[in-house]
Amino acid sequence: MLFQNPAPEDIKALLTRVKTIAVVGLSPKPDRPSYGVSLAMQRFGYRIVPVRPALDQALGEKAYARLADIPFPVDLVNVFRAAAAIPGVVEETLAIGAPAIWIQEGIVHDEAAERARAAGLTVVMDRCIWKEYVGRMTA
Repeated sequence: MLFQNPAPEDIKALLTRVKTIAVVGLSPKPDRPSYGVSLAMQRFGYRIVPVRPALDQALGEKAYARLADIPFPVDLVNVFRAAAAIPGVVEETLAIGAPAIWIQEGIVHDEAAERARAAGLTVVMDRCIWKEYVGRMTA
């Protein structure tokens, strides 16, 4: 069975209730998609929490090496990592009790997405959170 994303109204509801987004793989380089997307989401009012080893801060926020190092709850884990890393990020997301995971556009790992969904997470995969926000929240 192929993975299916939530219905458009469910994605809009997710974007409405989320306040804090942990971004796994957030690059400190402004020319990288993870930076531009995260900056845009920050400007839309979301708190962005960078998750990347060896990074001290990005976008004015303290960075954490792992999801487990974040000392407060996050509403959504947004992933900018290669598909091979997705199963591990799903397990970390489950371990911290985050209710949702967003796997960015161009990244697909059906088994990991289904594992997350079966564990009760809201899962969006192979979609750009910024494009979805602009298309659903500002239309």
